[in-house]
Formats: sequence, structure tokens, C-alpha cells
Amino acid sequence: MILDLILDPILDLILDRGACVGSVYHPQQSVLKPQEGQRQTACMRYISAPQRSQTMAASASCAGGRLDFTGVIRTGRASEKGARPFFGSASDMSGLWHALPTAAQLDNLHVEIMSDGWIDDQLVARGIADARVLDAMRRVARDVFVPDDSHGAAYADRALPIGSGQTISQPYMVAVMTEALRLTGAERVLEVGTGSGYQAAILAELAREVITIERRPELAETARQRLAALGYTNVEVVIGDGTLGSPAHAPFDAILVAAAAPHVPAPLKQQLSDGGRLVVPVGPSDQQTLHIVTRLGEQFTQTLGVGCVFVPLIGAEGWS
Repeated sequence: MILDLILDPILDLILDRGACVGSVYHPQQSVLKPQEGQRQTACMRYISAPQRSQTMAASASCAGGRLDFTGVIRTGRASEKGARPFFGSASDMSGLWHALPTAAQLDNLHVEIMSDGWIDDQLVARGIADARVLDAMRRVARDVFVPDDSHGAAYADRALPIGSGQTISQPYMVAVMTEALRLTGAERVLEVGTGSGYQAAILAELAREVITIERRPELAETARQRLAALGYTNVEVVIGDGTLGSPAHAPFDAILVAAAAPHVPAPLKQQLSDGGRLVVPVGPSDQQTLHIVTRLGEQFTQTLGVGCVFVPLIGAEGWS
């Protein structure tokens, strides 16, 4: 009875804000044909960071127009990225009495209770198998990194414009390139082409430190502020010519280039640590192929990955 009195107003508020969906989310529904009662913005769980002091889980479903909670609302202990409310074990009541979610926190619940079925449809079904990469893709909310008018397509399987003639990469390509780096968690990673900051956030989930270079100051500053607001303390955004790498931060255990180069930039190869891997799309503007370069001492081996299409890599070792 007491629990009902506490939870009922919360449930009503959640439903009023459209946080409940009655069907499994398909990434194209929010773009082509949103179903009745479904949020226009596709959402997912948003709980991130390898440094997080505890793992939080969300579990909620919709039945008969009401949220069917399998547990009670609790709040996590604050961490580097700030804990959000989540649904915990029904046997653990301690958090319920300490801090019920505020209206502002309820506004954010949609990012935790939305189905992450798009991961299976777009990534697992197409061969992405690294569990850490899949977990990072689940935790980082892509809709946070796209313009407001693109929220409805945030989880569609395609690149989206972010302004200044740049794009946020297709989720599948983000996963492919990240998986190719074979990150274990202890690496220093260089990203060339910060853009919105989405790829940097994925890398920050998987590596010890991320240096990301963006040549456009307006994009760099927006990404810096966004990543800081999300609590990423292991990412440094640098303004400069990414084709030249960042000698001041080298060597790097992994380098990811998020734009198409006419050839593999030599400075990036030289800034790899022994055993380090570089992933870069190479080719003309209409079609490229991923090149995966591995350094072994002073030798470099190269393998080819999937075909792709990226915006041009501009700089001294890129397109002019």
C-alpha cells in the first residue's frame, strides 16, 4: 500500500511524458512510421564510463498502458559521470526512501528504458562480436550527439549531418572501426576528426585515454562541452590538423581516423606504439576501403576491411 502511494504519481508522470512504448523498438519506426504512443526520438540506455563506480541496470516494460516495474526506483551512488535513477531489485528498498527521482530526472528516464534491439538488428546480425564494443554502443546515447531536428533518426543505420559540412558516422561503421582497434581498456587512443564527439565517447568507454583532434574550432568546442557535460574525464579535444597526428601525446596504442584519406598518413603510422593499430578509410570521395595498419617494431603490416563512404580528410597528409 505504501509503495503504491509512492510509485503511482511517479508512474503517471512518466506516462505523461511519453516515456512508455508498447512495442519493441525498431530503428526505422521513428524515421518512417512512428507507432501510436511511441516517442519520436529513438532512445536507449545511457549509462556510461569504464571508471563508473558501479554498474546500473534498467528494467521496465509496458503492459495495458501502465509501466510494469519488476523492481523499485533507486538512485545510484554518484560517480565520475553522475549516477541516474534506475530500476533495481524489488528486495532492495533502501534507495527508495533516500532519493525519489525529481521531475528533471524523470525527463531523462526515456534513455534508460528504451529497448536496445537496434544493437542486435544493426550490429550483431552483421558480424559485430566484441562484447565490450557492443556494451559501449548500448551505453552511449547517440541522440545526445545529433542536432535536434535529427533526433528521430538518431538510431537509423546511416550517417547524419551535424553541421559545418560534417557528419556523425553510421552506427555500424562506428562499431566496425572500433572493433578493429581491439581495445582492452589500458590504451591511449588518438581519434582524427572529432565531429560531434560520439566516436570519442565510444572510445572513452573502452580505453584509458582518448585524444581527439578536430580542425574546425566550432565543432571542437561543441564536442568538448558536450563530452564534459556527460562527465567524460578521459577525453581531451584538440584543435588542429589531424592528418599530422599529435606528436605531443604520442605514441598511441590505437588510432582511428573518421574521414577518408587519399593514402594512409605517414605521420600517423609513425606515432603508433609497437603493436599499435591504425584504422583509416582510404580511397576516392565516392568509395573507400578501411585499411587496418599494425606496427611491429619498425615494420608495418596492412589488411583491408569493409567498403565505406566518409567525408574527405582535409590536411597536409589528406585532401587539400
